[in-house]
Amino acid sequence: MSGVHVTTTINGDEVDFVCPADETLLDALRNRLGLTGAKEGCGTGDCGACSVILDGRLVCSCLVLGAEAQGRKIETIEGMADGEKLHPLQRLFISHAALQCGICTPGFLIAAKNLLEMNPDPTEEEIRFGLAGNLCRCTGYDKIVRAVQAAAKEMRGA
Repeated sequence: MSGVHVTTTINGDEVDFVCPADETLLDALRNRLGLTGAKEGCGTGDCGACSVILDGRLVCSCLVLGAEAQGRKIETIEGMADGEKLHPLQRLFISHAALQCGICTPGFLIAAKNLLEMNPDPTEEEIRFGLAGNLCRCTGYDKIVRAVQAAAKEMRGA
């Protein structure tokens, strides 16, 4: 296959892949690398289901080309847990029943992780604003916000 050769770091591991120049990062992650956690909800960057962290910035992977990953650092939902040990956000999403169908959950978790890395003690308003790019059709948002608040508190050691 002819295409663009990409060397990048995903969840701390150096990865090489070849993709067509017009393939999205979402499609490269899912179809070339088997990282299926990010979901395609809309394909237009409106729902956040495909969210990943690219060089410390939250992005919709459906709006980034796979070729743009060259030399960059990507964090996906697959890298959140430490082996069998869930990240506090993952564990608290479960205990707060902040998920139902699961389509939006990886995007919310990545967005929340990014938010808490930038602001370890966000207000409820800051959490809602930080997650505003992620849409959920099942849960409403209160349980998600409560889970993020609990994770922030735990991660701060409060």
